[in-house]
Amino acid sequence: MLAGKGPDAGALCRDGRRFLALSNLLKPTAARRCLELLERTFQGKLTRMEEAIPPDATWGMQRNYGERLPKSSRVWTALLESRRTQAYRAAEKSGLLHLMRSNSFHRLAEVLNGRPLRRRWGVQLLCYGPQDYAGPHNDHHPEDAEARDGYLDLHLTFCTPAVKRQLLVYERRGHLSEVRDVRTLGGLTAYRLPFWHYTTPLEPRRGQEAAARRWVLLGTFLDSPKSLRRATKALTVTP
Repeated sequence: MLAGKGPDAGALCRDGRRFLALSNLLKPTAARRCLELLERTFQGKLTRMEEAIPPDATWGMQRNYGERLPKSSRVWTALLESRRTQAYRAAEKSGLLHLMRSNSFHRLAEVLNGRPLRRRWGVQLLCYGPQDYAGPHNDHHPEDAEARDGYLDLHLTFCTPAVKRQLLVYERRGHLSEVRDVRTLGGLTAYRLPFWHYTTPLEPRRGQEAAARRWVLLGTFLDSPKSLRRATKALTVTP
């Protein structure tokens, strides 16, 4: 994969494809150890992020079928940008930051993206517990010149055995018709954003609610200036 070979190399720049899910990239033993390290290191060090549906989204409507739904979510998170936070110090000490800032992590994203990416990228740690979710959204940033034409999110997922199910529902041809189970241990998903998607509430196994968690290592990569110039040139119509 890192050599740029195989059927998934450049998959997100072909045929309008926006989403890719891969498994078996990590050895099971390594994936279990990653999960154990996350569980041991970060519980109690993350920040709760909770955005409920505002009442006005329903009771402020003036016309039938005029719904406008802002993004709602419930999840634990750490942005891993501020050295002053407990989560940052834990990520640095445990080796998580080294992994997520590594050349190989960037190379993996670039191979899947099929176009060059900037050498600086954002990193974040998420943790979904029972009934945590992310509501419908498209991750479009029209006010950001560097991101408005598209960018890449790369997720590595580590679920505890207590997780029964969590689904990603995403857009294809204008409909939220595609579904992927993201209950994986060491699975990878790549998103060529923006597109509409949402993550269903995490379902724990019966009697195992306290142990049900899905950890997500998230990298956000912007296209390099060279890629942006190439895309702009392709869209330019010459008389």
